[in-house]
Amino acid sequence: MTEREGGVTRKMASLSVSEPQEMEVDRKGESEESGDEETKRKSLNGEVDPQQPSLTGKEEIPVDMDTITLDPEEEDVDLVHCRIGKIEGLEVLQKAKTLSLRQNLIKKIENLESLSSLRELDLYDNQIRRLENLQALTELEVLDVSFNILRKVEGLERLTKLKKLFLLHNKITCIDNLAHLTSLEMLELGSNRIRVIENLDSLSSLDSLFLGTNKITQLQNLEGLHNLTVLSIQSNRITKIEGLQSLVNLRELYLSHNGIEVIEGLENNKKLTTLDIAANRVKKIENISHLTELQEFWMNDNQIDNWGDLDELKNARGLETVYLERNPLQKDPQYRRKIMLALPSVRQIDATFIRF
Repeated sequence: MTEREGGVTRKMASLSVSEPQEMEVDRKGESEESGDEETKRKSLNGEVDPQQPSLTGKEEIPVDMDTITLDPEEEDVDLVHCRIGKIEGLEVLQKAKTLSLRQNLIKKIENLESLSSLRELDLYDNQIRRLENLQALTELEVLDVSFNILRKVEGLERLTKLKKLFLLHNKITCIDNLAHLTSLEMLELGSNRIRVIENLDSLSSLDSLFLGTNKITQLQNLEGLHNLTVLSIQSNRITKIEGLQSLVNLRELYLSHNGIEVIEGLENNKKLTTLDIAANRVKKIENISHLTELQEFWMNDNQIDNWGDLDELKNARGLETVYLERNPLQKDPQYRRKIMLALPSVRQIDATFIRF
C-alpha cells in the first residue's frame, strides 16, 4: 500500500525538488536514490532559494585538503559537507570502492586518475560545470552528479560498466552521448531543460528512466527499451499517451502534472502495477480494463464525474490504492462508500486507509 503525507508517497519517496503545483507535489518525479534535505532550499533553476534560510548562515570558504585526514585502508570514503573546494590529494585512497564528495564546493572533476578501483562516485550538490576527467574510472558502476550546473552529458565514454547515472537538477538540454553505456540500468535526468526524448536506443539494459520536470512534449523514441519497468515523466508538457507499445515489461508509469486528456495507448503494457495520471485533464477512466495486475491507480485532480467509470478497474483484483480526490466525483456525499462498493479489494482511498 501507499501512504502519503502532504501529497508525497512514503512508498516511493522522492527526495528531490519537483515542480511547484497548486494542487500537490509529484509523488515520483525523480528517483528516490539521489537527494537529501538540501534540495528543499533549491529552486528549479539550480540556484539557492533566497526565501529559504541558509544552512550555514554565511558563505562557506573552501578548506585545504591537507587538513583532512584520509585512511589508506578505507574502502568507503565519506567526505560529505567538508567544504572541499578542489579534488586533490586522494592518491592515498588506493583501496577505495566508494567515494562521497557530496555537498562540497567543488567546481571541477579532476585528480581522480589514481582511483581506478572506484565503484561509486558521489558528487551531488557541488558547483561542477562539466563532466570530465573520468576516463580512468573504468570500474565505476554508480555516478551521481546531481544538483550541479552541468549543461551537457559528456565525458563518459570509458565508463562502460556504469549501471546507475544520476544527473538530476542540472541545466542539461539534450539526451546525448550515452550510446556506449550498454550496462546502464537506471538513468535519472529529472529537473533539467530537456525537450526531446532521444538517443536511448542502445540502452537495452535500462530498467528505470526518470525524466520528470523537464520540457518534454511527446512520448517518443522509447522502442529500444524492452527491459524498462519504471518510466517517470511527470511535470512535463505531454498531451497524449503514445509510443509505449514496445515497453511490454513496464510496471510503473508516472505521468502526473501534464496535459493529458484521454487515457489510451496502454494496450501492450499489461504488466503495469502502478499508473499515475494525476493532475491532468482526463474526463473519463477508459481503456485500462486489461490492466489486471494494477495495484495503485492515481487519478486525483482530473475531471472524472461518472461513477460508471470505475468498472474499468474491476478486473484488477489486486487493486489496493485509488486516488480520486479533487474530481467532481468527490462532491458525492457517499464518495468513499461508493468506491468501496465498486472496488472491494481497495484498502486505501486517497490518503486514508479503509477501516473495517
